[in-house]
Formats: sequence, structure tokens, C-alpha cells
Amino acid sequence: MNREEIRNSIENTWKIEADEINRLHEYVDEDILCELVERIGECKGKIVITACGTSAAVAKKIVHSLTVISIPAVFLVPSDAVHGSLGLINKDDIVIFISKGGNTKELSNFISNVRQKGSYIVTISENKDSDLGKDADMFVKVKINREPDEFNMLATASSVAVIAVFDAVCIALMKYKNFSKESFAVNHPQGAVGERLLNHKE
Repeated sequence: MNREEIRNSIENTWKIEADEINRLHEYVDEDILCELVERIGECKGKIVITACGTSAAVAKKIVHSLTVISIPAVFLVPSDAVHGSLGLINKDDIVIFISKGGNTKELSNFISNVRQKGSYIVTISENKDSDLGKDADMFVKVKINREPDEFNMLATASSVAVIAVFDAVCIALMKYKNFSKESFAVNHPQGAVGERLLNHKE
């Protein structure tokens, strides 16, 4: 593989991922996202997010973004969930399952236990008829045309799409909750962001 082929591969990945983000408005139900923003904004408990594999990495990023803007959120490790960690969930919580296909056994195995807790269940997936899709109170469809790799297998564009959806949710929540720059400074006092906030830089 020569340098030109490497460059073409890189640019192709960027193009496909950018195209998928540009397509979000075509299939993501914005009314559903508005309701999700409202529910998270009015939640009396915490936001619990669970997922496996690459989706778990995405879930942890979402958890971080929510906590930065003072929305209590935790990541639930699926294998820990069925060995006692379901105890952290209560009826005032919103539990979000992220699964591309929606039939991840490690997640569907305990969704009924979450239902018993009385929590509100949200599924993020491409398949509403999946196990997780059918058992959810709210379904958010995130479905891409293809991943950039030649096998259409590596969860890259699909991961970027889910992150973009929740970036939009988090920024809407900042406005919904009147999250201030002062609160941002308290939550994020270090690093380049903290320096900008504490020195009142734009």
C-alpha cells in the first residue's frame, strides 16, 4: 500500500463519516429527541447508560458529557449488572441501552430486571423490532448506510453518528437547564477549558 493509497483511505473514511452525520436529520425523529431532552432535563434520578464493545466506549463518552453539564450519569458494565450492580438503578432513573443491532444478549438478558425496577427505558439502535427496541419505552433510531472499512464491519461511522446525536442532546440540555458558564467553571476547573473559563476567555 503506497502513500497515495493510504491518503485516499483516510479521506474516504472522513467523507463517509461526514456523509452519515449529514444524513442524521433524514431518519432521526427530532420530536423523539426533544422528548428525550425534556425527560433527561426533568429526571429526578440519574441517567444510567449501558452497552458492550465499541458502543460501551461511546456510552462512556456520553456519560462524561452529561456529568460535565451537571446531569448525574453513570456507565453500567453489563457483566456487572447481572452480578449485583443492578442495585444502583431505581425507579426515578432513566436507563439507556445502546446497541447497533438491538439484540446484544448481554443487554437483553437484564432489560426485564430494569423494567421491574420501574425505570424509564431508552434504546438507541438501528432496529426497532429488536429485543431491546421492543422492550423500550422510547426508541431512538440511529442507522447508517455503511461503515467506511471495506468489510462494512468496524463500528466507526455508526459510533460517530450516535455520539453526534447525543452531542446535540447535551447541548440542548445546557439551554434547557440554563447551565451557566460559572457552573461549567466549577465542574471543569483544569485543562485548557478550565483556563479559558477561569480567565473569562471566549
